[in-house]
Amino acid sequence: MEGGGGGKMGYGGHHHHHDTAKLLKAVSRTVEPRNFGIGLVAGFLIVTCAYFSTAKFDAIHIALGTKHPTAPSSFLPAAFASSPLPFLQLDLIPLDVYLAAPDLEDALSKLGSKAEVLDKDDDGKILPSPETDSGQSASLGNTRKDDTFASGGGGGALLPPLSSEEPANSTQEQGGLEDEELQVQDAIANSPKKSNNGSSSPAVFHSDPATLPVPPVQQIPPAQQQETRASPVQQIPLIPEAKQTGPEQSAAPWREWKPLCDLASNRRIDWCELDGDVRVHGVQGTVTLVGAAKAEEWRVKPYPRKVDTNAMRFVREITVRSTTDAGAIGPEAACTERRDVPALLFSDRGYTGNYFHAYTDVILPLFLTAKQYGGEVLFLVSDFQMWWLGKFLPVFKSLSNYDLVDLAADNRTRCFRHVQVGLTCHSDFSIDPRRAPNGYSMVDFTKFMRTTYGLPRDLAVPAPNARPRLLIIARARTRRFVNADEIVHAAKKIGFEVVVSEGTHEIAPFAEEANSCDAMLGVHGAGLTNMVFLPTRGVVIQVVPLGGLEFVAGYFRSPSRDMGLEYFEYRIARNESTLTDQYPPDHPIFTDPDGVKSKGWDSLKEAYLDKQDVRLDMRRFRPVLKKAIAHIRANKLQ
Repeated sequence: MEGGGGGKMGYGGHHHHHDTAKLLKAVSRTVEPRNFGIGLVAGFLIVTCAYFSTAKFDAIHIALGTKHPTAPSSFLPAAFASSPLPFLQLDLIPLDVYLAAPDLEDALSKLGSKAEVLDKDDDGKILPSPETDSGQSASLGNTRKDDTFASGGGGGALLPPLSSEEPANSTQEQGGLEDEELQVQDAIANSPKKSNNGSSSPAVFHSDPATLPVPPVQQIPPAQQQETRASPVQQIPLIPEAKQTGPEQSAAPWREWKPLCDLASNRRIDWCELDGDVRVHGVQGTVTLVGAAKAEEWRVKPYPRKVDTNAMRFVREITVRSTTDAGAIGPEAACTERRDVPALLFSDRGYTGNYFHAYTDVILPLFLTAKQYGGEVLFLVSDFQMWWLGKFLPVFKSLSNYDLVDLAADNRTRCFRHVQVGLTCHSDFSIDPRRAPNGYSMVDFTKFMRTTYGLPRDLAVPAPNARPRLLIIARARTRRFVNADEIVHAAKKIGFEVVVSEGTHEIAPFAEEANSCDAMLGVHGAGLTNMVFLPTRGVVIQVVPLGGLEFVAGYFRSPSRDMGLEYFEYRIARNESTLTDQYPPDHPIFTDPDGVKSKGWDSLKEAYLDKQDVRLDMRRFRPVLKKAIAHIRANKLQ
């Protein structure tokens, strides 16, 4: 009987739902259209009563006509903290349901499935659940304490440790990051942003502390904080941050000791960087970091030709060291003069007598290293050559507000907070903007040179009714244009106004001449260095002599393009070389140039650079001039 009664009761519950369905059907048939609203309300009440007849009223309390308050973040129980879900929009959970539910799973069972709670977009469309999406895992086990969660635009998203809106030069401000770390941060900054609802919220990702340094909690810039900040209900960390209090909170992070000098990473120069109590004694040739955590000693020659023994033999060696005790470095330890500005120590010897090497070995590296200081930097010059420094004095005055220091004649101990020994170099006559301070480029360098010498033209656009000007570099001794008059005549006939100049010891007059021109023509040599004074979008034509010298032409090929100039390279034929007047056709100088070069630089230089002049075949060369003038005329249209 009891078993039958129980079965009858269970059937009765089913029969109750069946009767309700019949009643709704009857009502829908009997209600007239004018009473449709009343019938709809009655049907809704009947269905509601039928539903709650099977519910547990002791677990859920209904307040009809009252909006449910939401659960504040401070009320988050342990059940939510241990949830396998990556985030919860608690404004979807009524407070009375939240408080009455014995655990998280019970609360979710009363509101629907987890996919319905988490994965609805703004249009109400159900999105794939994280558990079923093989391309994304949002479990708590893969979430670190330093991850901050926020909801915006209808879906929560995990904020990355570093903002993708940071300027490209943030790493400069943060100190010298290694190349691998920069690559990781670039990949993060350029990674596509994607969220569940298609908004612009940052994508979910996890940083690996083994490859990416964990930033401070307050890493988001103020502008981004305004965009991502939500109400307390919407911004709830899954696991609270462990906040430090007391003196430990302001303590500087521990830094691993870094060697003072770098002798390996740059193939051109050894350089050292010292921060702290740095003392320089010129006569002794020492640069000392006092009070360091570790004692070191290095010997460097601050000139960027370290593998060239011929260039380095006259460069003075500087001793760079650190000590834990100021008394250990002798009586010269006491500071004679203290400076708040940084110091750069470099040599002006080596090959600086050559005009090209003066730029690629000193002038350009000095710009790259010193320009960022805005004049507040002191130059300590080893191997002080007054004639050379005087030649480029406008450059030094543009980069430093202070007089040059002749290091070898300075018998004082100068004290600084920062000293760099050796200049920053990237490559011959070149700047890599990705590694340069403030993203400097060769275009910036040419602008600096034009400003230094007060040159007026920034763009190669001829004045109205004026012919484009062509500057022909006339070499005096080697690699000369034998038929210079014929070249001038052909250029004028095409439409150029032609200027022929060899240049002088004084830079300023020739810089003005070069800047007044739109194009420059010359055989490979140091004279082409004057392209730094050409206006942007000008033309450079490099004539390459016979002998397989395309590799040395590269000293001007890439730099000219980096300066914003149009580059043309003309490689002469055998009949255009005066070597045909000196050697028979079957001589190795024609048949085996690689064999000549294999004997060394001196052999190559003597055969192809010192003994060769050029006689241009104008029928072959004229098309190059036509292309050059067409490019300049096109600048007017732009």
